Amino acid sequence: GRIYVSFSEPRENGNGTSVASARLVLADDGGAELEDVAVIFRQEPTYDGLLHFGSRIVPTDDGNLYVTVGERSDEPIRDQAQELQSGLGKIFRITPEGEPVDGNPFVDDTSEALPEIWSLGHRNVQSATLDNEGRLWVAEHGARGGDELNLPEAGLNYGWPEVAYGITYDGEPIEGGITQSAETEQPVYYWDPVIAPSGMAYYRGDEFPEWENVFLVGGLVAQAVVVLHMEEDRVAQERHVEVGERVRDVRVGPDGAVFAVTEDQDTGQSSIVKLTKAG
Repeated sequence: GRIYVSFSEPRENGNGTSVASARLVLADDGGAELEDVAVIFRQEPTYDGLLHFGSRIVPTDDGNLYVTVGERSDEPIRDQAQELQSGLGKIFRITPEGEPVDGNPFVDDTSEALPEIWSLGHRNVQSATLDNEGRLWVAEHGARGGDELNLPEAGLNYGWPEVAYGITYDGEPIEGGITQSAETEQPVYYWDPVIAPSGMAYYRGDEFPEWENVFLVGGLVAQAVVVLHMEEDRVAQERHVEVGERVRDVRVGPDGAVFAVTEDQDTGQSSIVKLTKAG
């Protein structure tokens, strides 16, 4: 009954992404409540901004958690995505108690690198899931162009903001327009124009046998569930299932149906759309 949530936490002199744990208790009348709520992890540094909190939590079979966070968007604070002493623009791997996992790439580092870091150089990761081998995959927001699909490996640098596809929102190059570097990893796949990825699932089920082992990514700008067919860890085919609203999250039900959490951009109202063969 233990659940984990990430949220934008108000703090002294600003805010930041935090992770809390709680116990979900079901009541006889069909309701539920949370008990033993406690914050177990805080992204640092605190920053007084409104953008790029991330985030997704992905539990692993060994009981640990991947946690993705944003780099807070603004210049020059976003540059800390490249700094191992900062918790901005990172993927973390933590225990259920919020501690660094033994075996993390910087646990034994003597340079003051944060031991919770799994990978660095990320912009704003709102999509993350495990594949059938237990590997973490993420899709992250680019700027104007440059959304990325990545397979983050321990200790590797994924470039932002020094290396990126796309351009700034006002049409200028990002950090000189560099798209490749020997020190950073290339994305598995990138989008231009963007889909604005939010939420992600790895499909296993009977409802859509043709989707077995594909990635399903929610699209805010695309207003669709983006279906990625993979071959040897590369995207072989992309198709969109239009839902007509911004897709915030994607989940696969026990019967193989797909549930998309949607958002009306004008009203902010959320809905849950169920995708089936019949629908």
